[in-house]
Amino acid sequence: MIAVSVSFGFAEFKEIRDLIHTKTGIYIPDEKIYLLKKRVEKRLAERSIKSVEEYVKLLRYFDRGGEEFAKLINDVAVNETYFFREFPQLQIFAEYCLPEYVERTKTKFVKVLSAGCSSGEEPYTLSIICSEMLDSDCTFKIVAVDIDDDALEKAQRAIYDQRSVKDVPKLYLKKYFKQAEQGYAVSDEVKKYVTFYKMNLLDRDQLLSLGRDFDFIFCRNVLIYFSDDSRRRVVETFFLMMKPGGYIFLGHSESLSRITTLFELRRMGNGLVYRKPL
Repeated sequence: MIAVSVSFGFAEFKEIRDLIHTKTGIYIPDEKIYLLKKRVEKRLAERSIKSVEEYVKLLRYFDRGGEEFAKLINDVAVNETYFFREFPQLQIFAEYCLPEYVERTKTKFVKVLSAGCSSGEEPYTLSIICSEMLDSDCTFKIVAVDIDDDALEKAQRAIYDQRSVKDVPKLYLKKYFKQAEQGYAVSDEVKKYVTFYKMNLLDRDQLLSLGRDFDFIFCRNVLIYFSDDSRRRVVETFFLMMKPGGYIFLGHSESLSRITTLFELRRMGNGLVYRKPL
């Protein structure tokens, strides 16, 4: 692959930024022009394309199967994640929301969505938590979705380096992971409850095909990359996917009240969570 240098001013940035936004909901702000330029230059070099204009034509008119667009998104997508990230929030889920929900509904099956699951650390973390917290007569399923092919491939390999497992409690590391040549492999006992799908969060029909019976939805640190309108559309889809009384979790610095009034704010333990009204 030969490095290329192309004309990439604000007009070219905006054209590709708008195309990504329209198709995925991901919004790249003006100050990220350099980041997008580097990603596009990489794709041009891979395809031996000499101009941004030619690349945009490829994306718009000749990328019929969407393979090139998927590769661009794989390069653009931010995948900073690790096991038990934002632990205080997970603690609220495990010690307050999960037992409250099971007790209230008397359910014997819990269904959880990990939206924007990246390379799998979050859904596998949720599988560990459910295994630990639910009684033996209550089973569960974790459905994990992302748009990034590379991240999903890594998630299904389920082998992680030391950085990814740095916050895993030692007891869980011993119980739910196996030492592997390349790091730590998630045990089959954790993996069997998790199913991965490639999905675009803006595609309402695709998401709804997963069901309208989710008890919990996690979409943490994902919507911060979306425009206001795209955030609203995604959250409204989540609302349709959830059972009444189910809980939705965003990143600790994100607020649903700025997006929609569909969910109610409740205090659980030492934190605030959002719940679909009963």
